[in-house]
Amino acid sequence: MERVRDVRALPKAHLHLHFTGSMRPATLLDLADKYGVHLPEALKGGEPPKLRATDERGWFRFQRLYDIARSCLRSPEDIQRLVRETAEEDVRDGSGWLEIQVDPTSYAPRLGGLIPALEIILDAVRAASRETGLGIRVLVAANRMKHPLDARTLARLAVRYADQGVIGFGLSNDERRGFARDFDRAFAIARDGGLLAAPHGGELSGPASVRDCLDDLHAARVGHGVRAAEDPALLRRLAERGVTCEVCPASNVALGVYEKPEDVPLRTFYEAGVPMALGADDPLLFGSRLAAQYELARTAHGFSDAELAELARQSVRGSRAPEDVRRKLLAGVDAWLAAD
Repeated sequence: MERVRDVRALPKAHLHLHFTGSMRPATLLDLADKYGVHLPEALKGGEPPKLRATDERGWFRFQRLYDIARSCLRSPEDIQRLVRETAEEDVRDGSGWLEIQVDPTSYAPRLGGLIPALEIILDAVRAASRETGLGIRVLVAANRMKHPLDARTLARLAVRYADQGVIGFGLSNDERRGFARDFDRAFAIARDGGLLAAPHGGELSGPASVRDCLDDLHAARVGHGVRAAEDPALLRRLAERGVTCEVCPASNVALGVYEKPEDVPLRTFYEAGVPMALGADDPLLFGSRLAAQYELARTAHGFSDAELAELARQSVRGSRAPEDVRRKLLAGVDAWLAAD
């Protein structure tokens, strides 16, 4: 009988984690009390809220909960606490490299403006990295619900800080709104500045959303991308190009993209040769962190320890980690698999 190894001890990279959504529930309660913010029952019950975002009303509720949580981050100290605790959680789950996604415009009003907000976030990232030993970088994400000119502003800002901890540029929020091509100029600015292009696509919308990310935004990674499983030709294209999909099984189920964990197409992607990086997305709202995604692959999809190790390798290869960090993590994966 095959030995079942602890997935928390498996070295891995975490490539799909949103800033506010990475918060510990207890921290949200503390900050809400500190600032007198009234939290809805869904955010203070100790259990993840019941969510379903496959219709407009459900997505609005998800965004409302997220916005309320974000309103509790009001000072540099709050930002530092969030990043430090997030790093601690990631280290506990075996992550050796984290790329955290943030739209600094959401925090700018309370942190003195757009540039100060990003600098406070980057300072917090550097401090947390020193304290925990976790390699952390930032992916600046534009909001699909805002004007494309705002995205261009963010892209220029991201490029400006490319040597200070920003490694990529993304596009988040409801992919059913607007067109990816509206943001092509912003992504061109980011790519020309040496940043990774990693927009969301293929979660709430079908395979066409993933194709748009590839064709219009020249994505090197795709946030989610799971709906590509509905198009075999698109799967082949992703595999041939080596485009990593940041797959978040627990959030896919929580948001109603799939009815149950077994429906998430992890095995389809794996057998098609599409690289994957499992991610936790928003643990505050979905209730599970990084290691739990690997546990889902094991329990719901029958992934062996050798296959879980390959998933971890794919996450490292899909990251922007420096070569020495990659080598260390990949050697750690081999050691995890070889251990008696």
